[in-house]
Amino acid sequence: MRDNYTVARPYAQAVFELGRDRGELGAWSDMLNLISMVVSDPQMHLVLENPKLDSAFQAEFILDVCAERLSDAGRNFVRVLADARRLSQAPAIRRLFEQLRLEHEKLMDIEVISAYPLEENEKERIARAMEKRFGRKVNISSRVDNSLIGGSIIRAGDSVIDASVKGGLRHLGTRLAE
Repeated sequence: MRDNYTVARPYAQAVFELGRDRGELGAWSDMLNLISMVVSDPQMHLVLENPKLDSAFQAEFILDVCAERLSDAGRNFVRVLADARRLSQAPAIRRLFEQLRLEHEKLMDIEVISAYPLEENEKERIARAMEKRFGRKVNISSRVDNSLIGGSIIRAGDSVIDASVKGGLRHLGTRLAE
């Protein structure tokens, strides 16, 4: 996975700078998401991994699938990736681009995993606390994991806050074993 990011980083940086300079970060986010979905399709792997198909054919095939949903710059980007045999790197490029965009826009994605569905006021309270802690606006997504028993786990970038009953019991078990 680290190799994917090493290869993808210069492409993500270039697209980010282009989108930022043109005020098109949202459009690039949408285009990279589409390109990533297309190249991630299992049937598309047959096209991308076929050594008999040249890069121009692969690029045009993807461009036909994407139709008019790509700008001229987006279409050129697909051709550049195809020429460099990097189309399969599109998902990693998209992830790195999104990290750069969130950093630039002073946003942070936060995932809250809870034992029970969160109410809207709970999401707002968590958002305010995380905004204060990280000094950024946050986008919260949530999901339910019944195995937590109670409480929640908050994932914000590289930080993980485990306030679940399951996590507390695991921590207690570790301490008792010492």
